[in-house]
Amino acid sequence: MPYRYKIALLKISGEALQGSQGFGLDPDTVDNIAAQIAEVAREGPRLGLVIGGGNIFRGQALAERGLNRVTGDHMGMLATVINALAMQDALERQGLETRVQSAITMVEFTEPFIRRRAIRHLEKGRVVIFAAGTGNPYLTTDTAAVLRANEVGADVILKATRVDGVYDSDPRTNPQARRFSEITYMEVIKRRLRVMDATAMSLAMENGLETIVFDLRKEGNIKKTLLGEPVGTLVRIGD
Repeated sequence: MPYRYKIALLKISGEALQGSQGFGLDPDTVDNIAAQIAEVAREGPRLGLVIGGGNIFRGQALAERGLNRVTGDHMGMLATVINALAMQDALERQGLETRVQSAITMVEFTEPFIRRRAIRHLEKGRVVIFAAGTGNPYLTTDTAAVLRANEVGADVILKATRVDGVYDSDPRTNPQARRFSEITYMEVIKRRLRVMDATAMSLAMENGLETIVFDLRKEGNIKKTLLGEPVGTLVRIGD
């Protein structure tokens, strides 16, 4: 069956890597995600990854106790690099070629982000992991994912979460919450649904980039989304 999307940016939250342990990296979870990515990457689609850092560092709680926001964001960037290196190792143990490109300079163990080089890596079938967000404070890894997706010409953003799509309210607290199969960015903004931050959504909408929100914990969902099967919620541009 042919893949619907040929180039995709997979956004994974840092929390997705902690498994059930509540903090840090769970090796089995990381390996499971790497195996799902490897299955797809071997079959042709080109994949870029952006991974958050919330499993290692959550700046908001410390900011409420006086930590400088810029300092906190810099610490969060370093957390994403740790996660990127862990995922790189797991993917290479699956037999894939990978590159980690960082938005902040640390040439001893990552490449700097260079757009043309990233595109070339993807053309050669390498999985490119984009670390350190955009390199700027006040911008989330969701914004970094949309930015990198646009820069490398991705067809879609796959936002891997711990819920199976976008709901009209929190399904963890409201058993009557309704899941959308499709929704526009404008509807998300009007309803104030927590899909991505406003900067990320505006950037995606302005550049015609769709997002699929899906449950990463269900094995095989990465492949299904790239095949175009109805998984999770499609966040589209509009009519």
